[in-house]
Amino acid sequence: MNQNNNSEQKKNESLEMFRRETGENLTTNQGVIIDDTNNSLKAGERGPTLMEDFHFREKMTHFDHERIPERVVHARGSAAHGYFQVYESMAEYTKAKFLQDPAVKTPVFVRFSTVVGFRGSADTVRDVRGFATKFYTEEGNYDLVGNNMPVFFIQDGIKFPDLVHAVKPEPHNEMPQASAAHDNFWDFISLMPESMHMIMWVLSDRALPRSYRMMQGFGVHTFRWINEQGKAHLVKLHWRPPLGMHSLVWDETQKLAGKDPDFNRRDLWNAIKMGHYPEFELGVQLVAEEEADKFDFDLLDPTKLIPEELVPVKIIGKMTLNRNPDNFFAETEQVAFHPGHVVPGIDFSNDPLLQGRLFSYTDTQLIRLGGPNFAELPINRPVAPTHNNQRDGYSRQTIDKGQVNYFPNSRAGGCPMANPENMRAYTHYAEKVEGLKIRKRSDSFKDHFSQATLFWNSLSEVEQDHLVSASHFELGKVEDKQIQERMVDLFNHVDHELAKRVAKGIGLSLPTEPALENHGHRSPSLSMENTVKNTVQSRQIAILAADGFDGTQLMQMKQALQDAGASAEIISKFGGMITSASGEQVKVDKMFIATGSIMYDAIYVPGGQQSIETLKQEGDAIHFINEAFRHCKAIAATGEGVELLKASSIQGVSLLESDSNGQVQSEKGVVTLTGGSDIHSAAEAFIQAIAQHRHWVREQKERVPA
Repeated sequence: MNQNNNSEQKKNESLEMFRRETGENLTTNQGVIIDDTNNSLKAGERGPTLMEDFHFREKMTHFDHERIPERVVHARGSAAHGYFQVYESMAEYTKAKFLQDPAVKTPVFVRFSTVVGFRGSADTVRDVRGFATKFYTEEGNYDLVGNNMPVFFIQDGIKFPDLVHAVKPEPHNEMPQASAAHDNFWDFISLMPESMHMIMWVLSDRALPRSYRMMQGFGVHTFRWINEQGKAHLVKLHWRPPLGMHSLVWDETQKLAGKDPDFNRRDLWNAIKMGHYPEFELGVQLVAEEEADKFDFDLLDPTKLIPEELVPVKIIGKMTLNRNPDNFFAETEQVAFHPGHVVPGIDFSNDPLLQGRLFSYTDTQLIRLGGPNFAELPINRPVAPTHNNQRDGYSRQTIDKGQVNYFPNSRAGGCPMANPENMRAYTHYAEKVEGLKIRKRSDSFKDHFSQATLFWNSLSEVEQDHLVSASHFELGKVEDKQIQERMVDLFNHVDHELAKRVAKGIGLSLPTEPALENHGHRSPSLSMENTVKNTVQSRQIAILAADGFDGTQLMQMKQALQDAGASAEIISKFGGMITSASGEQVKVDKMFIATGSIMYDAIYVPGGQQSIETLKQEGDAIHFINEAFRHCKAIAATGEGVELLKASSIQGVSLLESDSNGQVQSEKGVVTLTGGSDIHSAAEAFIQAIAQHRHWVREQKERVPA
């Protein structure tokens, strides 16, 4: 057990020497104690500041240089420490040491991010999410730098500057922020048919994750694993959350950007703080090197995925995130990922997008982190020892002793020296490469629509509706009609009915014939409707109450939710304490003005005549319920609390129109108990409703004002 804990803590221990608590005495960076940091040194009380004020100059200079260039993409991020354990040895497929022993806990640092927006943008925008993992292994750092979508917009890395320029704010007016809904982006996409598979993912609910803890991660590219015998397998990598894949709805994301632009960041931080440690299982799709050509698509094409019906995902281990960073800048902001950071047993494929990233990531770290020594920053240092003849440069921290800094040498005994493969040295896979030097793409990359159609076919009806609505929003912001028309034509290559629905929504003529016939194939794993729906672990529940609430109902329901792993907060008009009908006092966690239903997964209203009469007069309370209903969330009420639901604008739920005779009723995610005595049964029904995440069967939800 101690050995396991030690392996998990290796990175934590390596950071310890760089941590410090706030000391008693204020000093300069040179250790000189300062007597006053409120007044600059002047020539007289009302005179000019003197240049010799070294404390002022040091303090101001450091402040002036506190910001480093933000990432061009993935600028807004959140991160956490944790560990990874493999379930069983992967020696059959790879010699990577951290994938061999289930007893070893390999330290990790994971950064989640949006892609398009700047550091100050909101968390909940429609966007791809970065999912980058740094494994601090005994053999060196390994970075798995992926996204929450398994494919990408482009096939060749040379197009990446064009893609990013197109999606970023338009250069003449720096608008819009953190959004693809503008002419430049859709002009680019309309001329790039290879992007259509990725566009389907971006327009889907996958682009609006409920939480970083509830989204998948993908390595995107095809990598190569090599075992001790030199046999290679091509591999696709997947992260899967045990909590399932769940999303927000579009209306929520827009409101959250105003109410709490840090929604996903706060969720990650609070979950770890409360002990709801995020978990992700690592899965792999393995294809023997000699079988790489058996598919009707190219494994080197980053706009393609391997359907799980063809190659099932093998779950091989689990990652647990259990510690928040000590300092956002020093860790989350300065961490430097690179898909080229690999260890023995892991190698690259000839995916042309991956090949471009292998150059780009080092290049961008040089400008962002000020030079070649970014690997010496504490968060980037490997736990494995480092020895080489690289010297000097900006921000060099290592103090290399001795006078030898070259190889070969005799004066240092030839050290540091290269090692053979059998001493765990990294050796590239001996892939045979030949061909003419040519700027051309393989014909096997030319199918741009079949997997986009597969994705569309695999979605549930509700998910398809959301995708169509997203296209209306995005293309509705486009002013150039020709761009809109080109996009409708591309959608017509994906699915004819989809194209007609898109065209109708933005006021264009409907296409009369399909450009390509829909092949009809589906892959159930691509639909979020087929995800995990058996847990309420870490879900956030709002309890609406005022003075005179039924204390027994409230406390019994709150306890039942907590026992199931959820968290409940009491919401009322004012802060402080509220008093139950029998005199007990409870603390209000949030006021209506500072929160909203959009920040919670479900709502509960306990009984208490005085409380309910007060809430009936509160527009915010009625809005809370209407909005949650419109967003298809679970809602429960007991005792007189049912009267508050009846006073709202909820429609299409028949149980609110009849007397339950003291029995628990559940319909379309609405749970009621008029008698209020059997809270245990009501809680069971409510918890089951919350676990479903959303109740899309509410046909009349759009008629509810919210």
